[in-house]
Formats: sequence, C-alpha cells, structure tokens
Amino acid sequence: MLVAALDYDNYLGQIAIGRIFRGSLSFRDSVAVLGRDGVVRPENVENVFIFKGLERLPAQTVQAGEIVAISGIAEISIGDTIADPYEAEALPSIEIDEPTVMMTFGVNTSPLMGREGSRCTSRMLRERLLRELRTNVSLRVEETASADEFFVSGRGELHLAILVENMRREDYEFQLTVFTREEFIGTLSESLADRLAQMTNMDNDGNGNVKMEYLVPTRGLIGFRSWFLRATRGNGVIDNRFVEYRPMRGEVKSAFSQSLVASEPGVAVTYGLLNAQGRGSTFVEPGTPVYEGMIVGMHPKEDDIVINVCREKKLTNMRSSTADVAKRLSPPVKMRLEEALEFIATDELVEVTPLNFRLRKKQLSAGVRLRQRSRDRQRETVGV
Repeated sequence: MLVAALDYDNYLGQIAIGRIFRGSLSFRDSVAVLGRDGVVRPENVENVFIFKGLERLPAQTVQAGEIVAISGIAEISIGDTIADPYEAEALPSIEIDEPTVMMTFGVNTSPLMGREGSRCTSRMLRERLLRELRTNVSLRVEETASADEFFVSGRGELHLAILVENMRREDYEFQLTVFTREEFIGTLSESLADRLAQMTNMDNDGNGNVKMEYLVPTRGLIGFRSWFLRATRGNGVIDNRFVEYRPMRGEVKSAFSQSLVASEPGVAVTYGLLNAQGRGSTFVEPGTPVYEGMIVGMHPKEDDIVINVCREKKLTNMRSSTADVAKRLSPPVKMRLEEALEFIATDELVEVTPLNFRLRKKQLSAGVRLRQRSRDRQRETVGV
C-alpha cells in the first residue's frame, strides 16, 4: 500500500490513506513501513476502514484495489510504503513539492487585538500550526527567535491562504507577513513585467543565489537601475548589453501602488474619506474603526501618504448654496486575502481576525517610520 494522504483523529491518532496494490490487509496485522530514507521499521495496524460514499466504515480485511484508511502507525508520511514484513518492497514514492512561499504567523499586536477573536495567544497559535503538520505534509513550520512568531512555508500563496481562512473560521486572530523563498524574485519579476521584459533563463545555484536573464526594451530600463539597488538593498548585481533593434510594442507602466496610512485612531467618517479619495482609492467605509498605522487605501505615487480619515467637517456660521448637498463616496476597494498578501510591502503586514483582515504598517507610529526611513537613506548614501 502506498500512502497518498493523511488524516488525524483525536481518538485514533494518525490515519494513513491509500490504495492497496497487492495482497490483503487485516486489522491487528503486523506490517513493515518503508520510508523515503529507505529505513524499514515494524509497525502494527490497529484499525482498517473502507470508504463508501462520504462515509468511512470499519472493515475486518481488505483486498488489492481497495482505497483504505488505517490507524495505529504514528510516524508516517505521504509516499511511504506499507508492506508485508517478510517481503518488504517499496513502491515508487510520491514526490512532494518543496515550499516556495514563506509567511510569518505572529500574535496580533494591533490596538484592536482580541475584539473579534478568542484565540489570540502564542501558545494557541503554536498548537494550531503544529496540529496542521499532522495532515498537511507539504507545510513547514519553524520556530523564530521570538516566542510570538513562527515561520510557515508552503507550496504557494493559495496553499497558505487556505490555512489562513481555516484558522479564521476557527476563531483565531493573528498577523501575517510574506516572503518568497528566494528573496527579491517576486518584486523583480513584477517590476520587469511592467517594463515589457521577457524572461529567457533563470538558474539557481542552490545557495540562495539566482541568476535571471531578460530581454528588456531600452526604454524599460529608464530609472530601473536605481530602483533595482533599492529593491535588492544592495544585494543584487545588474548588467546589460545591446542585442538588436526591434519594433516598438506596448507601453511601459510607470504607476506605483503605495499606501494611504491612517494618522490617528478613531472611526472613519465621510468627510475624512472624501479627502482620502482625493488622493487615491480607500479600503474602508464610514463607521469603520481605524488606528494609527492602519492602511486605509492606496494611491498611484511613489511614497506612502499619512492621512486622517477620522477628520470631521468643522461647523461655521457661513453656508454656501451647495453646503447641504450630500456628497457621495466611491465604493471602498474590497481585497481578497490573496490580493492583500500580494499588496503588502516589506514594512507592512496583514492582521487576520475571524471577522476581518486589515492591512497595517509593522511600525504603527508615523514619526518612528519617518526616522527609520531617514536612517536607511543615510546608509544607502554612505554605502553601508
């Protein structure tokens, strides 16, 4: 039998699911488990189940061709072979894709922490992530230097987004930041795609260094070198050479997508959101609680804009002819979780609760962010 899927039961423990290719299997049988490393270890099968529709029914004996579930083997993984202990022969293993995207799952540190979810502590978060490892074999969970944060790696954005949605429905509350397995590749690929670049080759040396080759129009490289040095924080090397003349095609995108950041805590009001929509698109509607450092919208400029969406219109004794005309707000932009994860920058994260997910700056104080950015620019100037 080749293990193709895993399940877990609080009473039965780890459950292995797969198809029997040869022979038969009965409950309480002694078997041999052959792992990916070639090690053979003896085990005992405690329970055997067959599938009928959506039901899982107990069985005494199962034959070749049946898809079954068995319990009693604690340390088992997808791709392992369960065989006769006297004729242990491994079946071709199932290859599991390596993780490509990493997220940091951390305890929610926003001012709204605990209002919408009951499971907010690091102990609860750790137990839930470790429990996921029992059935989600392509997931990786690593401890960090902080007891409140964990590195979680998956096969892609959708793989991790499913885990996040499941945890939200289980009343967990936490915050996320996103990394790619090879740093900067996602950012570079997105920027070069906007510059009409075509990838021709990509090589990975196995040590975290990636060589990427593109065909890029010369006009697409205008301003790219300085952006490249900032985006890779001085860790990247760029070189270019002329290939040939080609007909001009397409338009190089030059728009940036940056954040509108709330400047103070409170409740968003129509007047404040009207001012924000004069700068870009908003993510919240009137009556939404906000806090300093929360991202309330986006705009097509190069730097973030700090704005007060809680600001109310001052009352005066003077009225214009149009003073009482109702002003209408544009509908707020409602991002899906995958879109939010794609939108956030390196200094931002996603706050996840059972009722909502919000975008925010890692450092909530605008003054602290400004001083940090000034120090970073000084380091870039002196080459540190």
